[in-house]
Amino acid sequence: MYGIEFRQVSKRYGSPASTPLVVDHISFGVPRGTLTTILGPSGCGKTTTLRMIAGLESPSSGQILIDGQDVTTLGPAQRNVSLVFQSYALFPHMNVLDNVCYGLRMSGQPPEAARAKAHAMLDTVGLNGLDQRMPSELSGGQQQRVALARALALEPAVLLFDEPLSNLDARLRRSMREEIRTLQQRLSLTVAYVTHDQSEALAVSDHIIVMDRGVIAQQGTPHELYEAPASEFVAGFMGEAMLFDGECDEQGATRLGPLAVQATRAVRAGKVKVAVRPEAWDIGPATREGLAARLLKRTYLGSVMEYTFATTLGEIFVVSPDVRTPLAPGAPVSLTLAGHGVSVVAAG
Repeated sequence: MYGIEFRQVSKRYGSPASTPLVVDHISFGVPRGTLTTILGPSGCGKTTTLRMIAGLESPSSGQILIDGQDVTTLGPAQRNVSLVFQSYALFPHMNVLDNVCYGLRMSGQPPEAARAKAHAMLDTVGLNGLDQRMPSELSGGQQQRVALARALALEPAVLLFDEPLSNLDARLRRSMREEIRTLQQRLSLTVAYVTHDQSEALAVSDHIIVMDRGVIAQQGTPHELYEAPASEFVAGFMGEAMLFDGECDEQGATRLGPLAVQATRAVRAGKVKVAVRPEAWDIGPATREGLAARLLKRTYLGSVMEYTFATTLGEIFVVSPDVRTPLAPGAPVSLTLAGHGVSVVAAG
């Protein structure tokens, strides 16, 4: 049974049937005890989808189930879900303990039981000893943990995250996403997580749903979406990729200049796009094999080198882990493709 299930759910704002759909007849399931990320650019419908799970928006059509129960017409308080907001939504006049207790008190728990549960949740998220601090006395990461403790205290069937890390700096984002993932796995939580950050989605998810203009462009595991995108949009959105024009034959073989690429999923013969990740290029000495290239510019980033090469296919961006022997500007090389990070998708 799914923790969350959408069956042909649509949403439009406004009553006329001519009003555009913000979410257009989408169906998906989030298995119990797993984390599914809803990913997409601004305006794709991902936040509206999350708000419909929470009961903050009502679908225009379709059916929403939580733990097998139809909750389509139920309000937020009747759904047994908790939402961690982007802004944390902590009460500034309450200390940490009272913030975590708030939902428990509102649900009718006695004060002592609520305080004991809140203390336990603060221990769970690593905030033991900070219960008397005010939100203004906490760092961004600590505030995020308080919001998480408050949500967990209610023991929801489903936990929802709306862009939870967008207000944190890069290092803290990485740390917090690891903590959220560890906590989700340890407690076997059913989680729906909304973000526009592809690396964040790849890092935390069991399953990813990529949305584009109100519909599901593709859904699958992080590996499936990164290595085998189903469309030009998904290939370009799931991490950095360059798209090249190609021609595919009946057997799925595609020519990319002098290079041969084999399609890993069914693609109609004819014009196609070849998506190549920056790390998929192998750099070798200039020979007659591979794609002839000349180095235009380089950037040292500590752990990798970034190169831009001039080729007959246009300028090509390459990321190389070899930082010990950087290429000299103007150096001639041959580029070949590795066995990963390359996919063939339908054009258009």
